[in-house]
Amino acid sequence: MSMSHAHVSYLELLARGAAPEAYDRPVLLARASGAGPEVLAELEEAKQLALRVRAELEGRRRREAELSALFATAHDLAGLRDLDAVLRAIVQRARALLGTEVAYLSLNDPAAGDTYMRVTEGSVSARFQQLRLGMGEGLGGLVAQTARPYVTDDYFDDARFQHTRTIDTAVRDEGLVAILGVPLTLGSQVIGVLFAADRRARVFEREQVALLGSFAAHAAVAIDTANLLAETRSALAELERANDIIREHSGVIERASEVHDRLSELVLRGGGVHDVAEAVSEVLGGTVEFIETGTGTEAGTAAGPATERRAGGHAVRDGDAWVAAVAAGGEHLGALVLRGQPDLDPVDQRTLERAALVTSLLLLARRSAGEAEQRVRGELLDDLLDAPERDRRLLRERAARLRTDSTAPHVVLAARVDRAGTGPASDAGARDPGSRPGTPTAGRDGTGEDGADRQRLWSAASHLAATRHGLASARDGGTVLLLPLGPGESAADLARQTARHLGGTLREPVTVGASAPVTAPLDHPDRVAGAYAEARRCVDALRLLHRQGQGAAAEDLGFLGLLLADNRDIDGFVDRTLGAVLAYDRRRGTDLVRTLDAYFASGMSPARTKDALHVHVNTVAQRLERVGRLLGPDWQSPARALEIQLALRLHALAASVPAP
Repeated sequence: MSMSHAHVSYLELLARGAAPEAYDRPVLLARASGAGPEVLAELEEAKQLALRVRAELEGRRRREAELSALFATAHDLAGLRDLDAVLRAIVQRARALLGTEVAYLSLNDPAAGDTYMRVTEGSVSARFQQLRLGMGEGLGGLVAQTARPYVTDDYFDDARFQHTRTIDTAVRDEGLVAILGVPLTLGSQVIGVLFAADRRARVFEREQVALLGSFAAHAAVAIDTANLLAETRSALAELERANDIIREHSGVIERASEVHDRLSELVLRGGGVHDVAEAVSEVLGGTVEFIETGTGTEAGTAAGPATERRAGGHAVRDGDAWVAAVAAGGEHLGALVLRGQPDLDPVDQRTLERAALVTSLLLLARRSAGEAEQRVRGELLDDLLDAPERDRRLLRERAARLRTDSTAPHVVLAARVDRAGTGPASDAGARDPGSRPGTPTAGRDGTGEDGADRQRLWSAASHLAATRHGLASARDGGTVLLLPLGPGESAADLARQTARHLGGTLREPVTVGASAPVTAPLDHPDRVAGAYAEARRCVDALRLLHRQGQGAAAEDLGFLGLLLADNRDIDGFVDRTLGAVLAYDRRRGTDLVRTLDAYFASGMSPARTKDALHVHVNTVAQRLERVGRLLGPDWQSPARALEIQLALRLHALAASVPAP
């Protein structure tokens, strides 16, 4: 074999990457063919050169693979999304490049004070995969203490590190023998260990230790990057929460400013408490209601008096509602109740409290205006009662300012509170000529329960008078009202309505007597005093008849009303009592009135009545049945019978008096 041919053979072996044993073949062939010593020496030299070239090429390929793996790992770190995925890729590449059967990574847990397996590759033992070991134990403990790589050819025969039953059992379960461990460091702190291990004895070369150290550095960077990302995300979340809080507070402040502007506008344009509640409802997003003290809210509701007192000027939580007391000068006027917003910001609480303050100011202003108007109405009515000679033009002008219709028919009503056990004689001021008109009278000493009742009665009557465009004044231990009649309304209707209204407002029985209608009272002020006297007599009659808490006019009291009335309306009394019978006689040409008169004259005996009328008893029965249908089933009761007989006498007297 020529030398040139031998060189070509070695080049061919290098080109196809032949195993080291193949490089001995050219020397063996030359020796077999009888080549000389010089040729054999040159071939041996060529073989050694080729082997060195082969080793260099193999190292270059290995370094290229290692660099490629490190580059891929760096690429994974650049696009880090999942720390577990990156660490798993690092362990997989380390195992493949080092050619070990197992690779794994452990991390320190400062909170628990131990180390735990984070990622394993090639492991078959569940005990090994779930292993936790104390600081300083095992090969990993030695690496962590020294911050240097350590390798053992035979784990169980190595006494350089601390063996424990737990670690040795797990390593034996996995079947590991040779183990290489390199530290994962962040600065000067060891945070874990990266391992490569085989289930047989082997020697890890320096390059392999350096390569595993490079992967460990990448793993540490990955962990540090993940921690930084987690901290960044946490910081961003905190910033977002802070931004949300700032936006929320900004919104609350804007709402507070909006409420302030709207409340100021409401006060300037004369809005009411319900306008305030509506404005706050819109801004706070719930439902705000003003509940006045003493309006009969059920026990236990958010607007109860106990809650109002407890609020003390601040909005307080009561169940699912928020309550802000409306008070002035120690007097509880009511409460603003917000529903639908159980979680209320402190600034919104201040907004509700500010609305309660504005509500109290509006209520005080309304009360002051109302009291002033009440005084004016009372003074006008007092002038009509006490000084009817005043200039009527001035009286009409004053009435016009109070929006009182001076041309409509009016009724004078006298009203008194009738508490249990009281009667006409118990009214301390009922006929006290010295009681000052226009103001509520108290008891004998100006104080006490009667005085409070009269004050409340005067206030309620004044409100009713303002509502109905009438007048009211406190007088003679009670209240007097001058109210216009509505369409189709009678004095008796108005008396009953007034008694119900005032009694419901005061929650006490209020007795009301009404006069006959007074036409154009401001044009005839002298009639008002007489009408008031008639109304008072009607009240006295109701109380004598034990009809406290009712309202009536003289027309409701039958013949007693006829006696009480100033106008002595005989025709009206006869018509109210016998009108239906008289009308029937006129339409049908019958004589039921004569039958009634004979019936009562005969002691209400049908037999004697038929003799007086000279008719059959059945005829009398039929006529009386017709009377019963016209007058009602109780027409023969003692009270009705007395009124009917009086009406019959008055009718007969009127018929006997010749027309003028």
